[in-house]
Amino acid sequence: MIFKSTYPDVDVPNVALTPYLIERMAPFGEKAAIIDGPSGRTLTFNQLIGGMKAVAAGLHARGFGKGDVLCIYSPNVPEYAVAFHAVSLLGGIVTTANPLYTADELAHQCADSGAKYILTISMFLDKAQEAAEKVGIEEVFTFDPVDGATPFAMLMDPNGTFPDVEIDPKNDLVVLPYSSGTTGVPKGVMLTHENIVANIQQVEGMSDLDFTNETDTIMGVLPFYHIYGMVVIMNMSLAVGATIVSMPRFDPGEFLTCIQKYKVTRANLVPPILVFLGKHPVVDNFDLSSFREITSGAAPLGDELASAVSARLGCRVLQGYGMTETSPVATINPNADGNPRYASCGKLVANFEVKVADLDTLEDLGPNEQGEIWMRGANIMKGYLNRPDATANTITEDGWLRSGDIGYMDEDGFMFIVDRLKELIKYKGFQVAPAELEALLLGHEAVADVAVIPSPDEEAGEIPKAFIVKGGDIDAADIMDWVAGQVAPHKKIRRVEFVDTIPKSASGKILRRVLVEQERGK
Repeated sequence: MIFKSTYPDVDVPNVALTPYLIERMAPFGEKAAIIDGPSGRTLTFNQLIGGMKAVAAGLHARGFGKGDVLCIYSPNVPEYAVAFHAVSLLGGIVTTANPLYTADELAHQCADSGAKYILTISMFLDKAQEAAEKVGIEEVFTFDPVDGATPFAMLMDPNGTFPDVEIDPKNDLVVLPYSSGTTGVPKGVMLTHENIVANIQQVEGMSDLDFTNETDTIMGVLPFYHIYGMVVIMNMSLAVGATIVSMPRFDPGEFLTCIQKYKVTRANLVPPILVFLGKHPVVDNFDLSSFREITSGAAPLGDELASAVSARLGCRVLQGYGMTETSPVATINPNADGNPRYASCGKLVANFEVKVADLDTLEDLGPNEQGEIWMRGANIMKGYLNRPDATANTITEDGWLRSGDIGYMDEDGFMFIVDRLKELIKYKGFQVAPAELEALLLGHEAVADVAVIPSPDEEAGEIPKAFIVKGGDIDAADIMDWVAGQVAPHKKIRRVEFVDTIPKSASGKILRRVLVEQERGK
């Protein structure tokens, strides 16, 4: 059977993302839109809108136009939103990159996306320039002035003009975040203007959800390059006139200080941060009474942790579910006061459908029957860039996105995720593809064979663990150091076990599930 959202359908306007957002932000004028948490530097809504238009004019003067791609390779700064929407105003496409990527990882994304420019900060300029040289990037910009790059401020032309670009919201891309999808190495997720606008409308259409509003101050510690921070924090908060307190990274003391100083009312977080809030003694040294609500996403949240955080902070704790490929929100748990359903990731957003497919026959299942979650709605991606094969394996001909997650729907319309088919590792909410690490490790002369799996970890959720068949003299520390020098921090191998053989099927495919079950048994 098909499970439809329990909420009434909402209208999704046929508009480009940034004009839609500007119209909604305009009434908030001189109210603070984004505050840089550590410094207090503030952009008002008027400054934000003016900056978007000024940078769009500056980019246009350089020849940047519809369909061109700009890569933002930066931690959270207030101007991130300015750059993102300046590109969007021109009908351009933003590809957002993890600022901890190596030069090679960044070069791969820039080459695959066809990026014309890179925008970064001075701290990461060397890696950005190395990547730029590898793939022929035309120009590198930095948010903060530094020798060797064009300052972002030089793009701002408040007296300049730019064309009124005709955008087809349903088909024209606005952002290209990279995701490993259900398997494999990162792929460009093609998200259109309609995808993002629809997801904002879908979430707002959940009538029993106490949604963010103009009275709220939102913690912006999750990275804006990640779909969760990009849409749920940056775009959804600005659309309703809320104030965002941005942080470049999670630093426990600074995080707590910002909540206390700016009286943060809501935070979108990931389970590892909730572990900190629920268990660390330093939390008691801060006044967090302004908190009304925490929403957790990007990885499963356990009952005990959710209830512990709620009790300690005296606020609601919700759980949501989504993917980069769903722009991202698919479900949110309303968790009405007095009736929390912590184990559930919530109800379907408006205008959204789910079916649960039998893992063997793909036949539709009914309530409380476990299978693969398939999803359909206006927020489903257009596909994977340059990967028609991967797109066809993920989206069916009639528009169902195969999530790779195993779960079920109950009779009240609540979704539960219990496991996943896909072999991705979720380290602090970030995706790590085992195949990518295995390919790297097989390049080491002392590694004869290898399999990488998720190993349970209380703080991170899961960490990459390598099972290695030795082909030479090597120890675990050497292997971990070797990998760490070639990948972003979240992809590091953090546990190693040496084995005689790697379990494989008759066709030679690694039987990771066997290793995962062994690991869980420990």
